[in-house]
Amino acid sequence: MSMPSRLPEPYGQGSGANLADILERVLDKGIVIAGDIRINLLDIELLTIKLRLIVASVDKAKEMGIDWWEDDPALSSRARRNELARENTELRERLARLEELEPQRAEEESS
Repeated sequence: MSMPSRLPEPYGQGSGANLADILERVLDKGIVIAGDIRINLLDIELLTIKLRLIVASVDKAKEMGIDWWEDDPALSSRARRNELARENTELRERLARLEELEPQRAEEESS
């Protein structure tokens, strides 16, 4: 007599909806995972690593005041443009100062 084998379904009935609900709740509310790693030798602290992980939607992160990606040129094209514009302004100012000094330098050399 053989018994039918019941293998658990990896994503059984309702688990997809539960996972979606959990993900929606996490992104809506946000979740913070924090931990510290300390390495000591004879009561002398050699290394401390502080780990903080925040999982939230972009809107929720902005509500919490977290928007560092907007100012990072590696992650934001607007920040990259702003950085290039600032660098361009600084270079133009340096060039203007150098051009102002050039006539004075020419006069000093001719004297």
